[in-house]
Amino acid sequence: MGSVGEVVHGLPHLGTVRSSITTLYRRLSADAVRGFGTSVLPADVAFADDDDLFLGVQRVARVLVRHLRLPDARVIVSFRRMRHAGSVELAAGPEYFVELNERFKEHRRDIGAVLAHEVMHVYLHRLDLWLPDTGENEVLTDTAAAYLGTGWLELDAFREDAVSSQKLGYLTPEEFGYVLAKRALLFGEDPSVWFTSPQAYTAYTAGMAEARRDGERPPLAAAGRVGRHRYARDRRRALGLDRAGRTALPSVQDGYAFEEGAPLRVTFPCPVCCQRIRVPAEGRRVRVRCGLCRTVLVCDV
Repeated sequence: MGSVGEVVHGLPHLGTVRSSITTLYRRLSADAVRGFGTSVLPADVAFADDDDLFLGVQRVARVLVRHLRLPDARVIVSFRRMRHAGSVELAAGPEYFVELNERFKEHRRDIGAVLAHEVMHVYLHRLDLWLPDTGENEVLTDTAAAYLGTGWLELDAFREDAVSSQKLGYLTPEEFGYVLAKRALLFGEDPSVWFTSPQAYTAYTAGMAEARRDGERPPLAAAGRVGRHRYARDRRRALGLDRAGRTALPSVQDGYAFEEGAPLRVTFPCPVCCQRIRVPAEGRRVRVRCGLCRTVLVCDV
């Protein structure tokens, strides 16, 4: 798990984040994802200064293991001097050895955040779910932690001022905010009430704005007037191109694309699981059920 000095902002990994959410639904199923409707609570991972260091860190690790329903996994935590915030040895199990940077002996409030990332590595390892590219695999790990109820701890560890900064994980603060917002919109859970970092709240607010835009893009009925008019114009153009025997062009701004054929079809990303949905573009309001997350969407196609 990385720990950086200069914090990158924005949404540079947004495409990988969205594909990671889709991957979670495909690997776990919609029912399994919805089984994580309650996040790890602050009281369960609180770490007082007078707590025994090693007993306390094992207690927090057990909380995360239980949350992810890994009853036969045992996480053994130790500290050493290292460049990164933490690391995990992904062996056959059932014991997994996690090492934390020794600086967290003094900064105990962030131990839960580091363990959230490392224990998620164990969870994904047990699922045999990984990506071949190391950077993308780390993005998948952070996305899974945030979406399944432990990664809010990582965002809360983000602090930044004029002279210093700390960010744990591989997502930017705004990307953590985006995934947490997607989760909040699905489960009706507001993680911002748990934040102790003002910067975490700001990043979550920015992420929520992007997550809400996912649900307001055409052909979704919740799209604004400008988006609906643009979609209608693009649909008319696509019909003309299709009749002329040419492939219709996608909307770069909103993510929908028309496919030639009879009838003309439109594909667009599900605002919940980000999988692309494909339906006939018939110029009327329809109810569409996503085949992956089973969300029912009202669309003006």
